[in-house]
Amino acid sequence: MGFLEQVYRDAVLEHARSPRNRGALDPYTVRQEGINPSCGDELVLYVRLDDGLVADARFDGHGCAISQASASMMTQAIKGLSVDEAEALIVHFKAMIHGKGVDPSLGDLQVLEGISKLHARVKCATLAWVALDAALDAAAAGTAEAPQVDVDAVDAPTPG
Repeated sequence: MGFLEQVYRDAVLEHARSPRNRGALDPYTVRQEGINPSCGDELVLYVRLDDGLVADARFDGHGCAISQASASMMTQAIKGLSVDEAEALIVHFKAMIHGKGVDPSLGDLQVLEGISKLHARVKCATLAWVALDAALDAAAAGTAEAPQVDVDAVDAPTPG
Protein backbone atom coordinates (compact mmCIF):
# COMPACT_ATOMS: atom_id res chain seq x y z
CA MET A 1 0.00 0.00 0.00
CA GLY A 2 1.35 3.41 -0.98
CA PHE A 3 1.76 6.34 1.37
CA LEU A 4 -1.27 8.26 0.03
CA GLU A 5 -3.49 5.17 0.23
CA GLN A 6 -2.43 4.71 3.85
CA VAL A 7 -3.14 8.36 4.69
CA TYR A 8 -6.60 8.00 3.09
CA ARG A 9 -7.33 4.78 4.97
CA ASP A 10 -6.13 6.26 8.28
CA ALA A 11 -8.22 9.43 7.83
CA VAL A 12 -11.39 7.52 6.95
CA LEU A 13 -10.97 5.07 9.82
CA GLU A 14 -10.18 7.83 12.34
CA HIS A 15 -13.23 9.90 11.38
CA ALA A 16 -15.47 6.81 11.19
CA ARG A 17 -14.38 5.60 14.64
CA SER A 18 -14.47 9.04 16.27
CA PRO A 19 -16.71 11.26 14.17
CA ARG A 20 -16.49 14.96 14.84
CA ASN A 21 -19.68 16.99 15.25
CA ARG A 22 -21.93 13.95 15.74
CA GLY A 23 -25.30 14.57 17.36
CA ALA A 24 -28.25 16.89 17.14
CA LEU A 25 -27.85 20.65 17.10
CA ASP A 26 -30.31 22.93 18.85
CA PRO A 27 -31.08 25.56 17.82
CA TYR A 28 -30.56 25.05 14.11
CA THR A 29 -31.49 27.01 11.02
CA VAL A 30 -32.22 23.94 8.92
CA ARG A 31 -32.48 20.19 9.44
CA GLN A 32 -31.90 18.03 6.36
CA GLU A 33 -32.29 14.26 6.03
CA GLY A 34 -30.40 12.34 3.38
CA ILE A 35 -30.32 8.71 2.30
CA ASN A 36 -28.15 6.52 0.12
CA PRO A 37 -30.32 3.49 -0.63
CA SER A 38 -27.46 1.84 -2.57
CA CYS A 39 -25.45 1.38 0.62
CA GLY A 40 -28.03 1.90 3.37
CA ASP A 41 -26.47 5.14 4.65
CA GLU A 42 -28.84 7.53 6.44
CA LEU A 43 -27.94 10.98 7.64
CA VAL A 44 -29.54 13.93 9.39
CA LEU A 45 -27.63 17.17 8.96
CA TYR A 46 -28.19 20.18 11.19
CA VAL A 47 -26.87 23.58 10.12
CA ARG A 48 -27.00 26.86 12.01
CA LEU A 49 -26.42 29.98 9.97
CA ASP A 50 -25.65 33.36 11.49
CA ASP A 51 -25.27 36.51 9.38
CA GLY A 52 -24.52 34.51 6.23
CA LEU A 53 -21.94 32.26 7.92
CA VAL A 54 -22.08 28.60 8.87
CA ALA A 55 -21.97 29.07 12.64
CA ASP A 56 -22.27 25.37 13.40
CA ALA A 57 -22.96 22.05 11.70
CA ARG A 58 -23.61 18.62 13.15
CA PHE A 59 -24.83 15.30 11.82
CA ASP A 60 -26.38 12.11 13.06
CA GLY A 61 -27.25 8.83 11.43
CA HIS A 62 -25.59 5.61 10.44
CA GLY A 63 -23.80 4.16 7.49
CA CYS A 64 -20.54 2.89 6.12
CA ALA A 65 -17.18 4.23 7.20
CA ILE A 66 -16.86 6.41 4.10
CA SER A 67 -20.22 8.16 4.58
CA GLN A 68 -19.56 8.79 8.26
CA ALA A 69 -15.99 10.00 7.70
CA SER A 70 -17.08 12.31 4.88
CA ALA A 71 -19.84 13.82 7.04
CA SER A 72 -17.42 14.28 9.94
CA MET A 73 -14.80 15.96 7.75
CA MET A 74 -17.42 18.09 5.99
CA THR A 75 -18.86 19.49 9.22
CA GLN A 76 -15.36 20.44 10.32
CA ALA A 77 -14.55 22.08 7.00
CA ILE A 78 -17.66 24.26 6.67
CA LYS A 79 -17.76 25.85 10.12
CA GLY A 80 -17.02 29.54 9.81
CA LEU A 81 -17.42 29.64 6.04
CA SER A 82 -19.84 31.96 4.33
CA VAL A 83 -22.77 30.31 2.59
CA ASP A 84 -21.14 31.15 -0.76
CA GLU A 85 -17.85 29.57 0.35
CA ALA A 86 -19.67 26.45 1.57
CA GLU A 87 -21.51 26.18 -1.76
CA ALA A 88 -18.21 26.49 -3.63
CA LEU A 89 -16.70 23.78 -1.41
CA ILE A 90 -19.61 21.48 -2.30
CA VAL A 91 -18.91 21.98 -6.01
CA HIS A 92 -15.16 21.35 -5.58
CA PHE A 93 -15.67 18.29 -3.38
CA LYS A 94 -18.18 16.68 -5.71
CA ALA A 95 -15.92 17.40 -8.71
CA MET A 96 -13.01 15.73 -6.94
CA ILE A 97 -15.05 12.67 -5.93
CA HIS A 98 -16.29 12.34 -9.51
CA GLY A 99 -12.68 12.35 -10.79
CA LYS A 100 -12.65 15.92 -12.15
CA GLY A 101 -9.54 17.08 -10.30
CA VAL A 102 -8.62 18.54 -6.95
CA ASP A 103 -9.05 22.19 -6.00
CA PRO A 104 -6.58 23.46 -3.36
CA SER A 105 -9.48 25.02 -1.44
CA LEU A 106 -10.43 21.49 -0.31
CA GLY A 107 -7.55 21.41 2.16
CA ASP A 108 -7.64 18.26 4.30
CA LEU A 109 -10.63 16.96 2.31
CA GLN A 110 -8.20 16.13 -0.51
CA VAL A 111 -7.33 12.94 1.35
CA LEU A 112 -10.69 11.56 0.13
CA GLU A 113 -9.70 11.89 -3.54
CA GLY A 114 -9.03 8.15 -3.77
CA ILE A 115 -12.75 7.47 -3.46
CA SER A 116 -13.11 8.62 -7.06
CA LYS A 117 -11.54 5.29 -8.06
CA LEU A 118 -14.09 3.34 -5.99
CA HIS A 119 -17.15 4.00 -8.13
CA ALA A 120 -19.47 2.00 -5.87
CA ARG A 121 -18.52 4.25 -2.93
CA VAL A 122 -18.83 7.69 -4.57
CA LYS A 123 -22.41 8.17 -3.36
CA CYS A 124 -21.35 7.18 0.15
CA ALA A 125 -18.83 10.04 0.13
CA THR A 126 -21.21 12.58 -1.39
CA LEU A 127 -24.27 11.90 0.80
CA ALA A 128 -23.40 14.55 3.40
CA TRP A 129 -22.50 17.03 0.67
CA VAL A 130 -25.78 16.47 -1.19
CA ALA A 131 -27.59 16.99 2.13
CA LEU A 132 -25.61 20.19 2.76
CA ASP A 133 -26.47 21.52 -0.70
CA ALA A 134 -30.18 20.83 -0.08
CA ALA A 135 -29.96 22.32 3.43
CA LEU A 136 -28.44 25.57 2.16
CA ASP A 137 -31.14 25.79 -0.53
CA ALA A 138 -33.83 25.18 2.10
CA ALA A 139 -32.36 27.80 4.43
CA ALA A 140 -32.29 30.34 1.59
CA ALA A 141 -35.99 29.59 1.02
CA GLY A 142 -36.73 30.02 4.73
CA THR A 143 -37.45 26.33 5.34
CA ALA A 144 -36.23 24.84 8.63
CA GLU A 145 -37.29 21.22 8.00
CA ALA A 146 -36.32 20.26 4.46
CA PRO A 147 -37.68 17.20 2.62
CA GLN A 148 -35.45 14.13 2.58
CA VAL A 149 -32.93 14.01 -0.26
CA ASP A 150 -31.93 10.76 -1.97
CA VAL A 151 -28.32 10.77 -3.19
CA ASP A 152 -29.26 8.28 -5.94
CA ALA A 153 -31.70 10.81 -7.39
CA VAL A 154 -29.49 13.89 -7.32
CA ASP A 155 -25.79 12.99 -7.38
CA ALA A 156 -24.56 12.31 -10.85
CA PRO A 157 -21.19 13.28 -12.28
CA THR A 158 -21.17 16.46 -14.25
CA PRO A 159 -20.10 16.15 -17.89
CA GLY A 160 -16.70 17.35 -18.94
